Amino acid sequence: MSLYIATSQVDKKADKYYNCQLDALNFEKGLIPMISQQLKQLRLAHGLSLEALASQMGGIVTKQALSKYEKGKARPTPVVLNRLASVLGVKTADLWREPNCQLQFIAYRKKSKLLKSEQEQIQSLVSEAIQKRIRLQQVTGQLRAQDVPIRKLYVESLEDVEEAAEAIRKRWDLGSEPISNVVTVLEDHHVYVLQVEAKEDFDGIAAVAHDDGQQILAAIVATRQGISGERQRLNLTHELGHLVLDVSQNLDEEKAAFRFGAALLAPEETIRREVGIKRTSFQDEELILLKRHFGMSIQALLYRLRDLSIITDTYYQQWCRKINRLGWRKEEPAELLPEQPEWFRRNILKAVSEDLISQEEGASMMNKTRESQIPFPSSLSQKRAFLQLPLEERRRLLEEQANNMVDEYQDNSERELWQGGDIVDY
Repeated sequence: MSLYIATSQVDKKADKYYNCQLDALNFEKGLIPMISQQLKQLRLAHGLSLEALASQMGGIVTKQALSKYEKGKARPTPVVLNRLASVLGVKTADLWREPNCQLQFIAYRKKSKLLKSEQEQIQSLVSEAIQKRIRLQQVTGQLRAQDVPIRKLYVESLEDVEEAAEAIRKRWDLGSEPISNVVTVLEDHHVYVLQVEAKEDFDGIAAVAHDDGQQILAAIVATRQGISGERQRLNLTHELGHLVLDVSQNLDEEKAAFRFGAALLAPEETIRREVGIKRTSFQDEELILLKRHFGMSIQALLYRLRDLSIITDTYYQQWCRKINRLGWRKEEPAELLPEQPEWFRRNILKAVSEDLISQEEGASMMNKTRESQIPFPSSLSQKRAFLQLPLEERRRLLEEQANNMVDEYQDNSERELWQGGDIVDY
């Protein structure tokens, strides 16, 4: 049974046909609940109130009507449905498409001060993001997240947590050296990374996606955008701890997750080899070098050194007072650049190039319009079609693309560095 959606002016016959079909599908496939769920998720993900969404709709629907749509108490007309899709940056069909996964959120950190509305917005962003990534997994033929032992590592003590971090390193073949790029390691194992624009009260959240058979499809960890690289790395490994640890009721879950994150970044054997079995003092410069080596903040490193009894609690407290005095608590010297997720964009480009998804779907996934996006590499069929065009038409299209890309080449200091022809030996 098909569903008719009018894309131009809708007459009464089209509305009647649509309503009849919608009634049937509502009973057979739960269409209205699907629209309700998707509409609320997309609205919250865009950070829109009901009133703001109604305003962007151009006044064709009220916020009260939108509320009824989200609660499943009313159904939008074809005109409203199409306008909703346009405003929310999706295809109309996406509003009634059944979600491709079931999402389980790991609780926010206990000290989180986020309002309920702010939590809902972040959860909606995460839900939308992981559905897109699972869609890419499926079209590109990638396996499920089989190497992520979700809540499988039972720990009763902080010593158990150290062993759990070592177990993940062995499972993922990370060796004992510092992790050069945490984001890449996570995304290689289908633990996707999302950077969220949020208040300072938000540190991170993790979620797991299952299929109907409760098989794990993927996981996702979200952190706040705009933080330093060293803080980002510990936040990500901390959230990974929430995903994989099964924490005893006798152990504080936040302390366990923090210990896991620090142990993953700086394994005990490695850090003892670098700094020694016992230390009585550190100079500022040595701590800055260790910060760069392990990709951890000075504060987290000192905490780790105290946890391992490399330094005494008294010496740790001395450093805490010094850090406050120097103003390093919020801004340390030698901040690291945050790591950038690449899996999502890379696989969109791959899927478009191989004709696995359309350019329109790829642009929609990245929330870009066809007019504003940097052009995707052409698929094979598009390359053939391009070569069949008259010479003048091909020249016109190439000139148009060159003009669109001119900003990429102007004032690009990084490109100028490479034009000198120097070879850097690492």
